[in-house]
Amino acid sequence: MKNIAANILFLLLILISNQIHANENGYITISPPQPTRSGDKIEVIEVFWYACPHCFDFEPHISKWLESKPNDVEFSRMPAIFRKSWIPHAKAYFTADKLNVLDSIHTPLFDALHKRKKNIHDDDSIKKFFVKHGVDRNIFKKVYESDEVQDKVKRAFIMGQRYKLTGVPAVIINGKYMVSGSTAGSFENVLKIINQLIDKERKNNLQS
Repeated sequence: MKNIAANILFLLLILISNQIHANENGYITISPPQPTRSGDKIEVIEVFWYACPHCFDFEPHISKWLESKPNDVEFSRMPAIFRKSWIPHAKAYFTADKLNVLDSIHTPLFDALHKRKKNIHDDDSIKKFFVKHGVDRNIFKKVYESDEVQDKVKRAFIMGQRYKLTGVPAVIINGKYMVSGSTAGSFENVLKIINQLIDKERKNNLQS
């Protein structure tokens, strides 16, 4: 019994130590590092969910950061999928990306959900939203239900597990580091730490 209690205490101390380590650095190291798809560029991925209020609050910060994104950085977004009910929003993002209509869908969908409290959470309501924003309903249906979008949804789910995500918004740097408001303390610090980690990876690339 004493051994079990000692083991539990030991595990708790490790968890606390890891959390303190994350808070001190402002980020969490992903182990093992995950492969990137950005070639020679440093990969930065924003992980989000359209219905997440914190993701909505983070969007202006990441959008401001993108205005001065370094040329050697490849930025992309990845919808999080923590449960089945999140799949329609993931499909919405990948459909908008495939149709090259993210400019007219991404921020407006955030606004509709959080500013106007619209109920856009299932396939039918998402279809209506796309059609309202100028997308042909037949083209939407073809892409939204395509194997390509389904495959991207599956990959997003798998990568979320590999990144060991526990919440959103989160930012993944070069498959090695995860930064969030909880690890950094604020969204302002998230951007500072992203830049620090980009610089760290840039130096690593020069040395390799």
